[in-house]
Amino acid sequence: QVWLAESGGGLVQAGGSLRLSCAASGSIFNINSMGWYRQAPGQQRDRESVATITWGGSTKYADSVKGRFTITRDGAKNTVYLQMNSLKPEDTAVYYCNFHFPTSDYWGQGTQVTVSS
Repeated sequence: QVWLAESGGGLVQAGGSLRLSCAASGSIFNINSMGWYRQAPGQQRDRESVATITWGGSTKYADSVKGRFTITRDGAKNTVYLQMNSLKPEDTAVYYCNFHFPTSDYWGQGTQVTVSS
């Protein structure tokens, strides 16, 4: 069993920055990748992939956040971070972290990010 604890969400003005953290605890072996996903208010479709990072360090970003968001990880702490700069109102959403293992996925509880115009 793996538990994920997220922190760092909040309210910020457009153009501001926030840093999200997600720390994993429990039976942590062979992490394939980690990532951040989001779901905007009223959004009916599946969570949008914002950024992912493999255990080897390869990253992938949604086009909408490229150049503004940076995903990093601390392997020793089993923690993944999302630095969000130049935030826009359309970034408002609940952000979820994800740890992907060979045979399972675990999700954080979600943290609200609200960007005011």
